[in-house]
Order: sequence, then C-alpha cells, then structure tokens
Amino acid sequence: MLEYGKNFWLVCFSMFLFMASFNLILPEMNDFITQLDGAYYKGLIITLFTISSAIARPFSGKLADFIGRKKVMMVGMGVTAIVSLLYPLSFSIFFFLFLRFLHGFSAGFFPTGATALLTDLMPSNKRGVGMGIWGTFVSLGIGAGQSLGSLISKQIGINGLFMIACGVAVLSGILVMNVKETLVEKERFSINHLKIRWNDVFEPSVYPSAMVMFLTATCSGIIFVVTPDISSFLHIDNKGWFFIFYVLTTILVRLFLSSLSDKIGRRKTLLIGVSFLITSMFLIGNAKDLISYTIGSIIFGIATGITSPTLFAWTADLSHPKRRGVGAGTMFIALEAGIFLGSILTLFTYNNTFNSVFMAFVSGGFMASLAFIYLIWHLKFRTSAT
Repeated sequence: MLEYGKNFWLVCFSMFLFMASFNLILPEMNDFITQLDGAYYKGLIITLFTISSAIARPFSGKLADFIGRKKVMMVGMGVTAIVSLLYPLSFSIFFFLFLRFLHGFSAGFFPTGATALLTDLMPSNKRGVGMGIWGTFVSLGIGAGQSLGSLISKQIGINGLFMIACGVAVLSGILVMNVKETLVEKERFSINHLKIRWNDVFEPSVYPSAMVMFLTATCSGIIFVVTPDISSFLHIDNKGWFFIFYVLTTILVRLFLSSLSDKIGRRKTLLIGVSFLITSMFLIGNAKDLISYTIGSIIFGIATGITSPTLFAWTADLSHPKRRGVGAGTMFIALEAGIFLGSILTLFTYNNTFNSVFMAFVSGGFMASLAFIYLIWHLKFRTSAT
C-alpha cells in the first residue's frame, strides 16, 4: 500500500474529511425541515443537492483538465464550508432548500478533482485495489458523519453541528493544500473555460460504467431520504444507525475484495455486487425490527463495497488519459442523476408512513435489476478488456 505515495494518502484523508463534513448534517435534515413545516419536501433535501452537483460536474471536469485538480478540489471545500455556516440562518423552507441547492456545488467539484488526481497516480493494473482503498476512505467519511451527526446534535444542538461540519471541511482543505498537483500542462483560468460544450459534459468512452452507476445509484437516493425515518419508526435513537453497519461492512469488503475486479474483470465483479444490491433493497423494504433492518444494511454494505470501487476502476480503464477530468465528471453526473431519480421516486412511493417504505425500496430493486440486465447484455454482446 505504501507504493501509492504521499499524494495518494493525503487525497484519501482529505476526501474522508470532506465526506464527513456534509454527511454529519444529513441525519438531522428531515427533522430540521419538519420544524420549518416542510415535511412534505423531505425528498428535495437530496434532490436539490444532486441537481446542483450534476450541474457543476461539466465545469469541474473541464477545469480539472485545464487549470488543475487541486484548484477544483479547493473550490468544493470552500463552498461546503461557507454553506455549513449559513444553515443556522434558515428561517424559512425555501431559504433552507436554496442552501441545499448551493451545497450541492461542493460535491460537484471536490470529488471530481480528487478522482482525476488519483487516476493520474495509479498504475492501470492496480486500479481496482487503489479505488478500493480510496472508496474505503469515502465510506469512512459517510459512516463517521452519519453515525456521529445525531449524537453531536443532541449534545450541542443543530447549530453547533453545522459549525463542526464547517470546521471539518476546512481541515480537508488544509490537507489538499499539501497535495502535489498531477496535471502537467496547466493553464491560467480563463472565462472560456466556463464555456461548456457537449463533449465537456459527457465522455462517450465511459458510457458503460456510467449507465451502471446511474441505475444502481437510485438505491442510494432512496436510502438517503427514507432510512432516517425508518430509524424513527423502529424507535432507534441514532438516525444514522443504518450507516454504521453499512459502512463497517463496505470497508471490510473493500479491504479484502478490492482486487477482485483486477482478477476476474470489472463486469463479472459488478454482476456479483448488483446481485447483493437487489437483495438488500427487498430486505430493507421488508424490515420490521432492528435485526432485520441491520441485516439489510449489512447486505447493502457488501453490495456497495463491491460495486463502487469496481465502477471507478472501470471508468479509469475507459477514460482517455487527457480527458480523465471529464471522464470522472461523467461518472459523478451519472451518480447524482441516479441519486436524484431515487429521491424523486420517494415523492411518489413514500408518504412518510411506515407502510409506504416497502414500495420505495421496490422501486430501487427494480432499477438495480435493470443494471443487472444491462451488464449481462454488455458482457455478451460488447467486447471489453475488463
């Protein structure tokens, strides 16, 4: 693991802090908007975030390929720090939702720059392992944020939680400042860099991995919206309970199986992961007690532990060396589009009651099944080195 170098580990730890920053506040968002008399708009908490993140991707991907990976990451850090400071000023539903929209731009910049930088660093025959390690830090950030958010809020209040989220984001930026830029031929920023054409939005070579990412990410959108409420329905005080077991599981899977796709191929590995994902959707949707709910989160952790690093490794395989920023941006657009669709589906399948949870997760299982069918088709009819 030491062969990846200082840059690799600095980016991994900075990504951990960045993910922890905006995940700290997520478990309390449903209650926060409910106190503003906006329970009906719970689905928009994730939806607006993902829309702005997707809008940012073409810009961040292009900028990462022209002005540098680090600068793009620093923009993302700055946005999340500032917006976290502004949340306590949310005295209306619409201002809060506006801040959620702004917050999404941070996720549109930081991970795109980080992914492009890491792709520069990793040898092609070790991308599965490298992305597995990086994904472990991402999962740790999600898990730490989701599991600690409610606990911190109970101790120092929601406004104190927002302040801590800001501080964690700033720490992430400090680490990025010590990262060595990997883009060799950098350009000074120009307004022309903000002129986006279609080939700045979408990298055709990564279409297969982006398609699978889109279909499977709908499950995450549903989970982000509904699981805090499931914890309440099951009388679990910590609204991040689901993420504690999901993250622990996905970390173990990434540590021990991250090289699987380097050995048997990306698509075959993804078929295994998506099978677990489909299973997890039906288990979570049918959970009626703490044990069954926890088992569902563990199976979901296995699924994401297999699929996430494999998808990023596949994207790195398919990306043109001079368009890795755009390739990473395309992948994240697919991720956000999937999360967006998943959160939108909850507006039609979930009505804030325990009885409606099942239908929300059935819709996720259906989308994951489409990903499975697509992979079977691609494996049979499309030639690929992976």
